[in-house]
Amino acid sequence: MTEHAGADGGAAPPAVPAGTSLRARCRTAASNTLKGARDRSAWTRGRVLAVLALLTAGLLAFHRSVPNSVVRLGSLLESFLPWLGPVIVLLFGLALLRRSALALVALLLPVTAWTYLFGGLLLPGTASGTPDLVVVQHNVSDENADPAGTARTLADAAPDLIALEELVSPASAVYERVLAPEYPYHAVRGTVGLWSRHPLTGTRFLDIKPRDIEEPWSRALRTTVHTPSREVAVYVAHLPSVRVGTSGLASARRDESAERLGRAVAAETLGTVILLGDLNSTVEDRGLAPLTSRMNVAERGLAFSFPAALPLARIDQIMARSATVGRMRTLPPTGSDHLPVTAGITLDR
Repeated sequence: MTEHAGADGGAAPPAVPAGTSLRARCRTAASNTLKGARDRSAWTRGRVLAVLALLTAGLLAFHRSVPNSVVRLGSLLESFLPWLGPVIVLLFGLALLRRSALALVALLLPVTAWTYLFGGLLLPGTASGTPDLVVVQHNVSDENADPAGTARTLADAAPDLIALEELVSPASAVYERVLAPEYPYHAVRGTVGLWSRHPLTGTRFLDIKPRDIEEPWSRALRTTVHTPSREVAVYVAHLPSVRVGTSGLASARRDESAERLGRAVAAETLGTVILLGDLNSTVEDRGLAPLTSRMNVAERGLAFSFPAALPLARIDQIMARSATVGRMRTLPPTGSDHLPVTAGITLDR
């Protein structure tokens, strides 16, 4: 029997046997029409989901293009950029519910972009041997009711260096007393300090105060750590806080301090530099570009550190120049609203 082509050039629907009633003929035609509609709708339904997937991919791939001129939208996006991952998962679930092939294919773009930016952070640390230094960074909070317990938690990680911010009296004396047996060398300038297993020299206050702050403000130091292999310049800093309000992200002070700190690091005469601090920003945020453009950051470990009760972002940072920062991880909670973070540092040979 000869098969006739349909109007669209495809195969015609199966012929209806002669003698079939009109009702049966209509039922068969309707069934064929619905089947064709179902096949086509998998590629036509879910258009809104597909557009949202493309928008998410664009935000991930071109986040630097989002302007900061209006409510500092670019920095706000970059502060929470990893959280576009759960957005992708939500869109994927909705695409499955809608049975939308169009949306599922579109989701390949944000998945690829997110994996490129953050996938490496989820991988285990590379086996590169024992690090030269293990460091801990922690904003201990000026309202910490248990400084002794906090100090013991940090010491239990057995680091070589411990950097602390928001040191105030009388808690500062407690940190000195508890850490002294294992960390005989320490330096405090204003509200930041460094405890070390190795000797320190040349400690000095570092001025990163924004111009519009008139009251006393001492939140950074620079010191030389005499490690067994070489001298290392270590910076400890606490950049100004940011706030999110109706006017957007208030980060001008932080950005100014980051610029001043970046210039100090650029002028450092020692080749190897380690920066430890509460920088009140993620490394994706362009506000830290004066630092991230000059220093290496961890390529493994999310280590979300703030707020401690429900960590949403890593604003406590470990960076290095002429050295590699190993996998970052958080330590157990202390009496602070931040979680401590730690990483191994391998010095360049």
